[in-house]
Amino acid sequence: MTKNRFHYAFKVKDIASTIDFYQGILGCSLGRQAEHWVDFEFYGHQLSAHVSENRPALDYCGKVDDVMVPIPHFGCILEDEQFETVRQSLESHSIDFIVPPQTRYKGEKGQQKTLFVLDYSQNALEFKCFENQDEVFTS
Repeated sequence: MTKNRFHYAFKVKDIASTIDFYQGILGCSLGRQAEHWVDFEFYGHQLSAHVSENRPALDYCGKVDDVMVPIPHFGCILEDEQFETVRQSLESHSIDFIVPPQTRYKGEKGQQKTLFVLDYSQNALEFKCFENQDEVFTS
């Protein structure tokens, strides 16, 4: 069976700090790289970080369960153990949470743990895990 994978290309300020964050803190495997871009294996998906001087500012315009979240953002839905590993690694590397780890939609369908951080290029990332993985797309 073919496994579909997501590919996302995004802007970063430099390659060295990007490798430090994605490989050193998040534990992503390093893929191909050139002078101005680098690929990572991001929980089974491909991220391509490209150096740019023109990176957009974040807009905290997304309101989710009464919390303002930055747009744009990207991330991954993880299993609970993975989520805790990521949280602990971010904390041990003194990465500030822009939305601290919390439970969203407590006691409702779609209950999930979530957290938001910024990488070293100020890209917003969200990591979350659902209480019940079958409710990822439940309305």
